Amino acid sequence: MRTLLITGPGGSGRTTVAAATALTAARDGVPTLVLGADRTDTLGAVLGVPTGAHPVPVEENLTAWRPDAAAGFRDDLTAFQTRAAGVLDLLGASRLDAEELTPLPGAEELALLRALRDAALSDRFGLLVVDLPPAPQALSLLSLPEELRRYLRRLLPPERQAARALRPVLGRLAGVPMPAEWLYETAARWDVELAAVEAVLADRGTAVRLVAEPGPAGAEAVRTAALGLALRGLGTESLVAGRVLPEAPADSWLAGPVAQQRKALDEWRESYVVHPAGHLGRDPRGTDDLAALALPGVNPAPVPVEWPVADRLAEDGVLEWRIPLPGARRDELDLIRRGDELVVSAGQFRRIVALPSALRRCTVDGAALREDELRVRFAPDPRLWPRTT
Repeated sequence: MRTLLITGPGGSGRTTVAAATALTAARDGVPTLVLGADRTDTLGAVLGVPTGAHPVPVEENLTAWRPDAAAGFRDDLTAFQTRAAGVLDLLGASRLDAEELTPLPGAEELALLRALRDAALSDRFGLLVVDLPPAPQALSLLSLPEELRRYLRRLLPPERQAARALRPVLGRLAGVPMPAEWLYETAARWDVELAAVEAVLADRGTAVRLVAEPGPAGAEAVRTAALGLALRGLGTESLVAGRVLPEAPADSWLAGPVAQQRKALDEWRESYVVHPAGHLGRDPRGTDDLAALALPGVNPAPVPVEWPVADRLAEDGVLEWRIPLPGARRDELDLIRRGDELVVSAGQFRRIVALPSALRRCTVDGAALREDELRVRFAPDPRLWPRTT
């Protein structure tokens, strides 16, 4: 199944584009699910049908789904209270009833990730279109599975689970209680769920469609979003230029905005596949308005992304790691080697990458930004690199 993630700056028409993209694919005969997490149900308003906690058929081959974050939060916390009953009773804590629970900040994002995983595992659909939050929040959301798995591995290393039989003895020797079995089981379950979401995002059939209004603000928002996506290893399938104005006479007040939009469109076409979506003169509502936007369903050929590019041997014998970062600027990049990890920062975005075994036995010999690639040079550490005779 193909997965298309839709994002862009706030107010750019992401939900409209997601719905129009899904509608086109469905009418082309592709069973399509459009997924959104906006608690105000803007997806249902755009499609002209209500959506709720369960998938709702819109028309032939098209289904919409807005996961219920509140229900998921209540179920998770109730299950946690059941598993931690012994600890809670020991502390004298009172239980929370499901009826009094309201979702905490971030519950919608977690519900969307879980729904993304469940939808990707389904064999009912050929295309999954995901209406993500605005680009900055979307990039934080997309980094969440990898970061949470990293935290879990640091806090509860899997190798420690091998000593389950020794925990009572170790607890008596140390004089402190050892982690309970349910804690490791919970961590293992979370790791499996997060790994499933990571697999969807890393799949070669997953790509991103950016949405922005053509103009100076939109151009900078696209550059920033594309840079953050590249740092996550996600390819930009295409760029939808929303609310494109029609041609206007030279003496019209629209001539200036139209010229500004045309300039931005010409610049975008140098780097992206651009789909202009004309301004309808109103907010699109219903499938007729969505069809009038004439947006394509999905590019039949996935955008291949390799991140980072495979290690290459430079002419002087050092290893070189090439990280594609289109649109990056030299003054906004930072690189730190931390043990067996590399911390890469690009503007407001950061990613911590585990080094492969070969590069762990090397020292960072330098880095440079060339041709939209961050090229990191590694020199073999004589103390760790095997000697050849």
